Amino acid sequence: MHDALICGTCVADILVKPVGLAAPIGGGRLIHVDPIAVTTGGIVCNTGTAMRRLGMRVAAASLVGDDPWGDMVRARLVAEGIDVAAVETHATLATSTTAVLIDPGGERSFAHHVGAPAAIDLAFIRRLAPHFGGCRMAILGYHGLLPGLEQGLAAAVQTVKATGCLVTVETAGSGGPFAPLAAALPHVDVYVPSLDEAEHQTGLADPRAIVERYRACGAPGILGVKLGTRGTLLSPAAGEFLEIPCVPAPGPVADTTGAGDSFLAGLLTGLLRGMEIRQAGLLGAATAACCVTGIGATAGLRSFADTLALVDG
Repeated sequence: MHDALICGTCVADILVKPVGLAAPIGGGRLIHVDPIAVTTGGIVCNTGTAMRRLGMRVAAASLVGDDPWGDMVRARLVAEGIDVAAVETHATLATSTTAVLIDPGGERSFAHHVGAPAAIDLAFIRRLAPHFGGCRMAILGYHGLLPGLEQGLAAAVQTVKATGCLVTVETAGSGGPFAPLAAALPHVDVYVPSLDEAEHQTGLADPRAIVERYRACGAPGILGVKLGTRGTLLSPAAGEFLEIPCVPAPGPVADTTGAGDSFLAGLLTGLLRGMEIRQAGLLGAATAACCVTGIGATAGLRSFADTLALVDG
């Protein structure tokens, strides 16, 4: 049995640094940058790799194109020890790709092509039911970047839940439309979007009010809001709140790409290991702290022991 199956967006990331993001680049210019790197991105690769580095048994489920980018994504997952039996090749759509523009301070902007994961739909989820049944937890994402699954999100979550595993939903981009998410939340065990995503969904700015809005939809599980440098607000149950601070990065901040996915990986790893929710949240913060020390979403990640040492310290 796998500890986690991550289903959804997997991407080939092209990293370009440094690029000034404070003002428009303009046309017809030549910009000198560091060596351009190619790595993997998206929740399947980011959260999957982070959980694997933390000692979890991980499987991936997604669609890639019949192209060199798809071969690269699959090979990188295999190299991390991630099961790719449920990573399928789409006959016509290209592998999802992103150009990540990174400024000198580590902030980033994205030029993203959704590609093959756009075809992930309810039929895909139902076809993978045996894979979900062989894991303790399933992570579905990103809501907001999977148009084929958008309106069927609630049915997809219920399908996965019926196999006996826990379900986490993750968002990206604008956070996606609220109505499909609201219908799915009664069946979701963990949901912790970023503040920007949560504001777009609910129209609310206060993190506690946002959590209460999700509770009003019938969400019974662990909820929260990632607040960037202010840490994370977690809610284990209705009316309960925990403030999880950031953990200092164990080195200079190089790139914040994937920090949110890494936080999720640490949080879920802690929960699957039986930690109390505050300790699991701190493990998430420590995983994110490691992430930002490397270029790309996975280069800075560390082992469970090394990451936990940041919490203990």
